[in-house]
Amino acid sequence: MILFRYILKNHSIPFVFSVFTLISVFLLHFFMKYADRLIGKGLETIVIIKLVVYNLAWMLVLVVPMAVLVATLMAFGRMAQDNEVAIMKATGISLYKMMLPPFIMSIIIAFLLIQFNNYVYPNANHAARVLGQDISRKKPTLSLVPGVFSQEVSRYSILVRDVDPETNDLTQITIYDNTDNRATNVITAQRGKLYFSRNQDKLIMDLWDGEIHTSELNNPKPYRKVLFDKHKIMMNADQFTFRESSPGNQRRSDRELGANAMITIVDSLKQIRTEYLNEFEQNFSGYFNVDTTYEINPGISTSKNLRVIYRRVEDNIRTARTVIHSSSRKLEYNKKSINKYWVEIHKKYSLPFACIVFILIGAPLGTMTRKGGFGVAGGISLVFFMIYWTFLIGGEKLADRGILSPFLGTWTANIVLGLLGIFLTMKSAKERVTLDFSFLLKIIPKKLRKDLIVNENN
Repeated sequence: MILFRYILKNHSIPFVFSVFTLISVFLLHFFMKYADRLIGKGLETIVIIKLVVYNLAWMLVLVVPMAVLVATLMAFGRMAQDNEVAIMKATGISLYKMMLPPFIMSIIIAFLLIQFNNYVYPNANHAARVLGQDISRKKPTLSLVPGVFSQEVSRYSILVRDVDPETNDLTQITIYDNTDNRATNVITAQRGKLYFSRNQDKLIMDLWDGEIHTSELNNPKPYRKVLFDKHKIMMNADQFTFRESSPGNQRRSDRELGANAMITIVDSLKQIRTEYLNEFEQNFSGYFNVDTTYEINPGISTSKNLRVIYRRVEDNIRTARTVIHSSSRKLEYNKKSINKYWVEIHKKYSLPFACIVFILIGAPLGTMTRKGGFGVAGGISLVFFMIYWTFLIGGEKLADRGILSPFLGTWTANIVLGLLGIFLTMKSAKERVTLDFSFLLKIIPKKLRKDLIVNENN
């Protein structure tokens, strides 16, 4: 038990460090991608924090298996570098027994990640999508440029000749009011001031010394002109105000549902598919088992009778082709929908299972490299991450198109890397194998080569 605790301790610190490091990388990418959607909209800090917290869910799903591999490489690499693996083997402790504690912990982590994928990740994904839509609808604060018509306010065109930046006073104002579809209203004023209401849902403009010109669209003869000393216009400002929607009122996509909910949807889609198949069989038999006898009209020639019969047969074939094509398209779309849901169902289990696979990969590679630094572990991990995601993304695309089954599309990466991990584990357990990366130093410039060697020795 003391040995087990020691091995787990060697794993725990690199695992936590890897999680935080990889999360930081994903967060940096997230902010770089969404910065233009967030900056300049006057969002409260709590809204941005909510958006980041919601998006942490999908980051954790990807980061945890990666962190398991990095931590395993670092832990076994450091123990091999300090000759602890050799000492434990000399005392009769095999590599299999050394791998047992992290292997059990990987099963526990995989189980917790499955629960997270089914109960936390879908809700967080849904909340992030809804909040992102709310943020994208919010426009920046209204800005009036002197001499330029502004159409940022819905159904209003506003022209201002001059804006005082200190007092925010407006002069020489012209407003085209298009809120009434039956009439055109043109408002002019010498002075004005623009501000929001207390609850930020209305944009209020106070005007002084102006005129209101009104004419009907269908009948231009009636014309009305109103002079005013002071006039107030209240415009809708929903596009400038952030309002957070309730996530529960919107439809969820496949990545916003748990496995049980998606299985229920798949069952419903299978029932619909059965109905489509019955409809297809009826249409097929109904159009191809038709009565081919046609009544001959004795009042016209035989050639005209044949042309009439030919047109009737041609119409039947054209109608049959259209109906069958429509039925086949519905069946194809239904099959793609079923495959899409099955891919997401399998992914909720295949990604957590990668934690177990990466233990089989990381432990033997760590003992072979005999390097416990984050650089070596990160470099090796990156190679296997690329292999894993290439298999997973490619398999997912092929499964969505129906070329591969959803099971093979999502589990091939685990199967291939799992078999490779078993082979490496058996080979490393039987004999001492060392991986030498010194040949890579030839690629590095001489000036940097000495520094790397000194840092490696330290």
